[in-house]
Amino acid sequence: MYRIASKKNLNPTVTQMEIEAPLVANKALPGQFIILRVDEAGERIPLTVAGTDPVRGTVKIIFQIVGATTELLNYKNEGEYIQDFVGPLGVPTHTDGIRKVCIVGGGVGCAIAMPVAQAFHDLGAEVVSIIGFRSKDLLILEDEFRACSDRLIVMTDDGSYARHGNVTVPLKEMLEAGETFDTIITIGPLIMMKFVTLTAKPFGVPVTVSMNPIMIDGTGMCGGCRLTLIEDGKRVTKFACVDGPDFDGYKVDFDEAMSRGRMYFDFERHAHEETCNLLKGAN
Repeated sequence: MYRIASKKNLNPTVTQMEIEAPLVANKALPGQFIILRVDEAGERIPLTVAGTDPVRGTVKIIFQIVGATTELLNYKNEGEYIQDFVGPLGVPTHTDGIRKVCIVGGGVGCAIAMPVAQAFHDLGAEVVSIIGFRSKDLLILEDEFRACSDRLIVMTDDGSYARHGNVTVPLKEMLEAGETFDTIITIGPLIMMKFVTLTAKPFGVPVTVSMNPIMIDGTGMCGGCRLTLIEDGKRVTKFACVDGPDFDGYKVDFDEAMSRGRMYFDFERHAHEETCNLLKGAN
């Protein structure tokens, strides 16, 4: 069992928790993830490590309440326990030799992008961060990004805060103005990462995307997290849990990934509704 050391609501649908897991806290690196179960009967879900405190032995996770399991997890309070918390899993984000990086985060994906930006900042790289949200009400982690970025650009789709537009607008402006980056790292909705990749392609800047498909065991055995990369004209199957979650954005078949991601939408929605009704009935 793993104790919830702290809980904080970042916006109406996104929650931050710190979990007491000393072994994970001592080993986890930016870009890696954990798999947890809320209780013995619960499903396994992957969540990216949003930060660690090895001294306190805690791991920070940030999650959006979108399905039954995240609803159950959000129902837990500080001082209570979750059943399993396994990790770190996946390959850490590559940082060697990068002196200037553009971090592009969207929505709750900013929870994954933020520790990556912090890692580059701590290594002395120049960090330019672009973060985007649908509206001001959904904004998260602005102060944290500002603290680890040489420049921070905040975008909202509806113009309710900061700049109006999506994250590709300032990225394209910078690239067209001749600004160069060793790499661009983008983390967020698949459609956003696809268009960040397309925006960067004419300028030849390497793009890394963080893939977060459905996962079950986190060891490559179940095959649920498979995705297709195009390498040397051939379609190659990779597994996000062991080969990623970071991949070359120019190689990812985003259309297939988006199609696979929609397969369980109705099931997840119904499971979420049933869980909400059960929790309300328990009060």
